[in-house]
Amino acid sequence: MKTGTLRSCLVVALLLSAPGAARAQDPWSAGLAARVDKLFERMDKPTSPGCALAVVRDGRVVYTRGYGMANLDHDIVITPSTVFHVASVSKQFTAAAVLLLASDGKLSLDDDVRKYVPELPNFGKPITIRHLMHHTCCLRVQLVLLMLACWRYSLDLITDEDVLEAMSRQK
Repeated sequence: MKTGTLRSCLVVALLLSAPGAARAQDPWSAGLAARVDKLFERMDKPTSPGCALAVVRDGRVVYTRGYGMANLDHDIVITPSTVFHVASVSKQFTAAAVLLLASDGKLSLDDDVRKYVPELPNFGKPITIRHLMHHTCCLRVQLVLLMLACWRYSLDLITDEDVLEAMSRQK
């Protein structure tokens, strides 16, 4: 992430946590939305890769906006509903969510993953959540499985169900 983008995200976070914003009746008035848009205006060009933004306050989405381009070659703009292939970027967020669930006692890192994904075959020994988080189990990498199943990774729209089916056929 470039320094300017990181700085913009931090400014948005500070705006949300400011005492004046907390007291305001409608924190996402046109004025504040315009200030957030100003932070991302450098990205909001037909020649710039961009980002999608969603602001959630008290469990409710209060502002969404896309900035810049999803695909520069095909002139596809980013909207709030643009789907991004986040791949490995999601690992730390998934790990944090799993650790929160473990600290709340809702799961154990030593649970067999088939407790949550019963479609996975029995590989002869349990695969635990801890194994998955540390990449120390016998499951192949998603990309390898999809290539073995003749998916065109960069061209086909691949769903969670497609990946789960490929994983369930792994021997």
